[in-house]
Amino acid sequence: MSTNISYHNKDIISKAFADSFGEKSLKVYGLNLPKIVRLLPTNLPAFGANELRMDNLFELEDGSLAIIDYESSYEEADKLKYADYIVRVLKQRGMKARLRMIVIYTADIEPSQVKRTYETPCMKITIEAAFLSRLNSAEIKSRLTKKVLSGERLTDEELMEFIIFPLTFRGKDEKRKNVKEAIDLAKKVSDNKISTFLVSGIVVFADKVIDSDTSRSAKEWIRMTQVARAFEEEKEQAVREVEARMAAELAEAKAKMAEAQAEAAITKYKMAETKYEMAETKVKMAETKAEMAKLLVKSVENAAKAFNLSIDDVCDKMDYSKEDYEKAKKLMSGAA
Repeated sequence: MSTNISYHNKDIISKAFADSFGEKSLKVYGLNLPKIVRLLPTNLPAFGANELRMDNLFELEDGSLAIIDYESSYEEADKLKYADYIVRVLKQRGMKARLRMIVIYTADIEPSQVKRTYETPCMKITIEAAFLSRLNSAEIKSRLTKKVLSGERLTDEELMEFIIFPLTFRGKDEKRKNVKEAIDLAKKVSDNKISTFLVSGIVVFADKVIDSDTSRSAKEWIRMTQVARAFEEEKEQAVREVEARMAAELAEAKAKMAEAQAEAAITKYKMAETKYEMAETKVKMAETKAEMAKLLVKSVENAAKAFNLSIDDVCDKMDYSKEDYEKAKKLMSGAA
């Protein structure tokens, strides 16, 4: 049974993996490289009927491209495969592309087994190698398991350890066993986005050792998780839209209430203004009455003096009652 993932399935998994791979570093594998910007397509231009697909192609922060291959055995002839990758990437990306050829060796290979340079008079190929045999499999697995089960958040470095640790075990059977266990553990991470990244990353990195049932199951889980996440995102979007509409309606209601309050305040002000004007008119009328009373009293008193008459006689002759005179005098004294 073939252990490689079909191209269609690998595309689904690679896309899920690529969505969260930006800004990650390969430093935990012993590779001193710039951070990864994004995952690039791995299908290469065909020469004749010969199509070739490498394990991974990354764009790094410094603009260079990193071709990454995973090996569980060492053959000097593999460098011919790497040369083929390099030629096809240059054909695809252009001769100015700056390439790095990186090989990550599983725990089955020790550094002493690997010759990093192949040289012939017309060409020289140098690989940058990472050896997973240098990593402490049991310690990484125990530490990551403890953090996941306790609900602790994994750091970026731990995420990168997580997707590679199944390959730090020796032998295909042990790797397959740990691939399944790592996937099961990754599914327990509460953050769906991180969980999907881990499952897809394990499948991508363990492509050459994972069994088809495990890869198919992982792909189906990723697909269902993406569907569930899409549903949740749609639900959250619907809630946000309802909340936004309610907020807009509330703001509109508040604006109308404020407008009504402003109109009421204006009406109240106008009423107060009218009352003031009425009061002012009353004052003026009172002042006018006082002036008239003053004129009446003076005219009566002046007539009494001029004609040497009593007040009563003057009032009779001027057709005023004594009562009107007294009222006028009282009003005049009140105004004074």
